[in-house]
Amino acid sequence: MARRGSVGRARAIAALAALPLVLGACGGGGGGGSASSASDTLRVLDYYNSDPNASLWKAAIEDCGADIGMKIDREAVPGETLIQKVLQQSSSKTLPDVLMLDNPDVQQIAASGALAPLDDLGVDSSGVAEGVLSASTYEGKLYALQPVTNTIALFYNEKIFQAAGLTPPTTWDELKTTAAALTAGDQYGFAMSNINTYEGTWQFLPFMWSNGGNEKDINTPETAAALQLVKDLLDQGSLSQSTVTWSQADVADQFAAGNAAMMINGPWNFGTLDAVEGLEYGIVPIPAPTAGGTVVSPFGGEAWAIPQTGDEEKQKKAAELVQCLNSDENEVTISVGTGTVPTKPELASQVVAQNPNLEAFASQVPDLRARTGELGPEWPDAATKIYTAVQNALVGGMTPEEALAQAQNG
Repeated sequence: MARRGSVGRARAIAALAALPLVLGACGGGGGGGSASSASDTLRVLDYYNSDPNASLWKAAIEDCGADIGMKIDREAVPGETLIQKVLQQSSSKTLPDVLMLDNPDVQQIAASGALAPLDDLGVDSSGVAEGVLSASTYEGKLYALQPVTNTIALFYNEKIFQAAGLTPPTTWDELKTTAAALTAGDQYGFAMSNINTYEGTWQFLPFMWSNGGNEKDINTPETAAALQLVKDLLDQGSLSQSTVTWSQADVADQFAAGNAAMMINGPWNFGTLDAVEGLEYGIVPIPAPTAGGTVVSPFGGEAWAIPQTGDEEKQKKAAELVQCLNSDENEVTISVGTGTVPTKPELASQVVAQNPNLEAFASQVPDLRARTGELGPEWPDAATKIYTAVQNALVGGMTPEEALAQAQNG
């Protein structure tokens, strides 16, 4: 899922990018760039600390290690400290052999020279959706491989819809009319996060991208129309004014409490929603601008990379581990166990058969778009412009056109 923006994290990545981390600077050959470990041991760093991810990934990493004849020395750190940890290890030349990264961070860290191109190590990425690969590609080379992913879709309260005799909307016009019809008393027809963080941008992107908007220049009629849609939902009373302060977790709470008939959110909420007695919900793709249109959404999830440690033999074994972690079997097992979907579209049916709620997410994988796909390391600047424009249009007294122009041009 999209994370909140973090000044500390952004500074850590910027500091990392400034370091001379190319292989030569690590003192190549014979393991000069990694912490001391036996030749039959691979050091792995990730941030999977809580179940189900912790147990599933621990098992997958250890099983893959056994398959390639290597022992595993794994360290799991809190998510918010991972980049700082990588920065420290880079400075002390103690990078791990295998490193997990949030996919939007891969390009910027690859640009620092800290990662080895997977292409050069023989890692096979065939079958993975192009949008997913683009997030981990820098200057034409693939630097990380992502086995599972998540995105967002439209959740709807089945009881509310049945009582109203309505079906889930598939177009923007239907979204507005359906949301209006389901707004009454304390119940809003629609909920989404328009908070002034990366979460707000993440939730707006499907509307912007599906209408032809582009983060390179948000001051366009296509993006203005997408923002006008959200403003219309707010102005007609179908979307709460609190949308500008709600996180995605807050949106899920509103939906779970019956205060919203529909919401934009992701599969990480299954546990919360399933625990609510009497709540019956369905999930469909986010409505497209017009009938039959393609919905283009962002994606979350982590990718596995191989740092430049200077130990060529270890890097070869690390490549085998990364390949194993991205096997078809692991993609399906991890997806089913964590409520994510495989990055290889051909595996979707196996996962959906075990968890039908994932259908609306799995069906989007072929059209997923990387947040860093167009701008690479410059994506955070664009993300800030987008959520700033959304806020100004919704509660700042500006038209969508004015808000986008101001945000784009500064």
